[in-house]
Amino acid sequence: MNHSAPAQSPDLARVVRARNAVATVFALNGLAIASWMARIPEVRDLLGLTPGEIGRVLLALAAGSLVALPTSGFVVSKIGAARTVAGGSVLVALGLSLAGLGADTLGTVPVVAAGLALIGYGSGSWDVAMNVEGAAVERLLGRTIMPRFHAAFSLGTVAGAGLGAGAAAVGVPVVAHLATVSVLAMVVAIAATRSFLPHAAEVDSDDGATAEQISVWTAWREPRTLVIGLMVMCAALIEGIANDWLALGLVDGYEVSNAVGAVGFAVFLAAMTAGRTAGTQLVDRFGRLPVLRTSAVLATAGVLLVVYGGSLTVALIGTVVWGFGAALGFPLGMSAASDDPRRAAARVSVVASVGYTAFLAGPPILGWLGDHEGVLNALLVVAIAAVVAGLVSPAAREQRPARVDVGD
Repeated sequence: MNHSAPAQSPDLARVVRARNAVATVFALNGLAIASWMARIPEVRDLLGLTPGEIGRVLLALAAGSLVALPTSGFVVSKIGAARTVAGGSVLVALGLSLAGLGADTLGTVPVVAAGLALIGYGSGSWDVAMNVEGAAVERLLGRTIMPRFHAAFSLGTVAGAGLGAGAAAVGVPVVAHLATVSVLAMVVAIAATRSFLPHAAEVDSDDGATAEQISVWTAWREPRTLVIGLMVMCAALIEGIANDWLALGLVDGYEVSNAVGAVGFAVFLAAMTAGRTAGTQLVDRFGRLPVLRTSAVLATAGVLLVVYGGSLTVALIGTVVWGFGAALGFPLGMSAASDDPRRAAARVSVVASVGYTAFLAGPPILGWLGDHEGVLNALLVVAIAAVVAGLVSPAAREQRPARVDVGD
């Protein structure tokens, strides 16, 4: 992997503290999001919604993300990753509490949708900022570590799903569960951002050009960046469909309880976490492209086992394979967008914006298919996304940072 260190790098101890802080905010982001996702089956029951209707409600979360993402690169370049993450954590906390209140206490769909929109907006800006910060730390350390940051995210989602399954099993109200998680995530995230790198270290490069001099609109005109965005969109579908629909698919397709559905989701997340933890060595040994192609094959095989396995045991094996296949597409896409530190904020913003259209399109498509073919069969969309991801993955080959004309 190629990295280019800035002329004046922070000392190693400062970078290590920043690395730990970035891992923490990745984990907290995962904890917050998975806490909501683990309770989706119960929220559906509380509101009395069909698969299509819950799909439209979930659309609010994606819409909030898509409003935030196109401008997040500009915001990060102006105020820094630390302030962006802190602000995003506050919005996510408010959104979780509001969604829980709307589902559990008020029983009102618009209130839940409003909460999800806040979660989406806060999480979207938080997501871009932590990836930009992670890319800066990775560059200063000079080795592949982005998959481990995303492994921390997955570890957070495992914890969130596990807590959600436990809360559902013992009858903890949705609003109490989500409000508790929201406060924890917000307080710890704000504290962790104090150890982030100085803003200058995030954007400076070895030739003196800065991210503030690189137009986001220029990044939108780069074919490689857009194709990486398409790959990340497919990776987001592979991961996001599991986040939103795997628990429901297991509940409806195999006639198990909501708690067992949440356990299946936790199994998927555990496998994805393991894949991301091992991914750093795999990428450094074999390269980005072979790992991406293997991931596409595993995701396809996994979802086929889940849908056609015929028993819960085989389906759970499929969730493990699917989890391994989902592990590395998203983080490696973010690393590819950050190959040139001078363009990192702009490119990550563009790639995330394109990628997160999966969360806009995924819920209504899966909801419609769920109404007509059943939620379990609707999961086959993952196989299509995996094939496309494998075909476009060559765009993510490692590249040395190119010199940039400051005037563009």
